[in-house]
Amino acid sequence: MLTDADLQAIGLTLQVAALTTAILLLLGTPLAWWLARTRSWVKKPVAAVVALPLVLPPSVLGFYLLVAMGPHGAVGQWTQALGLGVLSFTFAGLVVASSFYSLPFMVQPIQNAFEAMGERPLEVAASLRASRLDAFFSVVVPLCKPGFFTGVVMCFAHTVGEFGVVLMVGGNIPGVTRVVSVQIYDHVEALEYAAAHRLAAVMLGFSFLVLLALHLYNGARRKAATA
Repeated sequence: MLTDADLQAIGLTLQVAALTTAILLLLGTPLAWWLARTRSWVKKPVAAVVALPLVLPPSVLGFYLLVAMGPHGAVGQWTQALGLGVLSFTFAGLVVASSFYSLPFMVQPIQNAFEAMGERPLEVAASLRASRLDAFFSVVVPLCKPGFFTGVVMCFAHTVGEFGVVLMVGGNIPGVTRVVSVQIYDHVEALEYAAAHRLAAVMLGFSFLVLLALHLYNGARRKAATA
């Protein structure tokens, strides 16, 4: 049976994942749109920065975020000047760090959907005198719904499974920054293998169900498109 600390860590993890997903959906969509449509030479460097968390060790990204958000970092000095204190070792810091680390999992699926859509739907919308904003929400979003779905699901699931970045930036404060991955680590360090197994099994089941739902959704969509 899961302990109260386990349940607390699960609840905190879900909160971080939900907030991170919502933030990246709002910020990542215009970024994905720009990457899909721009011809600027800046596109490739920006795309490389977006994809950086895919290859950068989490501890490296976490270290630089910790320094930046610390009392002597650029972000930390700015937040202190605003009266917000420092973000390191706080719930808000976890959300910020998770947003950086999960960025490609939101942006890339949406960008791929935008690129696959092509120009024809927008040309038709323009011929019907639709504004750019109207065309985006009435034409682009429905056509690219699978990309949005994939981005949201993968971003949420990836954030739930984070360890290195959240440990570096948030530490291990019960009820504040101790997420599921850190709780499992604590169980293992304390040689509580049965407790670690139970919590790890929950995470394994969650990951499997997420991927299964994603495959079923994409399979149903392809079948419907073929029909």
